[in-house]
Amino acid sequence: MIFEVMVGGKDKAHRLEIEKSGSGWKCRLGGSAIAIDAISPRPDVLSLIIAGRSYEIRREHTGTNLKIWIGSTCLPVELRDPRSLRSRLKAAGDKKGPAKIVAPMPGRVVRVLVGEDQEVEAGQGILVVEAMKMQNEIKSPKKGLVRKISTTAGAAVNPGDVLATIE
Repeated sequence: MIFEVMVGGKDKAHRLEIEKSGSGWKCRLGGSAIAIDAISPRPDVLSLIIAGRSYEIRREHTGTNLKIWIGSTCLPVELRDPRSLRSRLKAAGDKKGPAKIVAPMPGRVVRVLVGEDQEVEAGQGILVVEAMKMQNEIKSPKKGLVRKISTTAGAAVNPGDVLATIE
C-alpha cells in the first residue's frame, strides 16, 4: 500500500509504502527502508517497535480531522491514498471547462446550498443528499461559477444523475 502523509499541518507530503512481510512489516518512508514490528492491541492503537525503540500510537478522529498521539504529543495528520486521489480527480473531470457534479449514491436531495450564477470555491458545499438516513454534503470539485442546478430540494436522485454544473 502506498500513501501520502502530511504531518503537523505542513504542506510537504511524505511518501509512505507499507507491505506485510512475515511477522513484521516492510516500510519505506521517502525512499528509506525502515523495519517495523507492529501490533494493534485495541482499536485505534498501534504498538510499534522501530530500531529497538517502542512507541504507542493512538489515532483520534474529530469530525473530518485525523490526529495522531505519540505519547503526550498530538500531531494533526492528513493521509491520502494516491490511487483514490487520482480516481476522485478523474471523476471530477478536467479542471478546465465545465464540471458536472453527479450523485454518488441513490437518495433524496435535502438542501440546495447555492444558487445558479453564484461563485463557489473548490470544496465548497453545493447540496446535501440524504441516503440511508445519513446526510452527505456534495462539494464543488473546482472554483467557478454555478451555471445550472439540475435538481430541487426533496427530489429523488439515482447514482450518476447530474445535480449541478460548475464552469
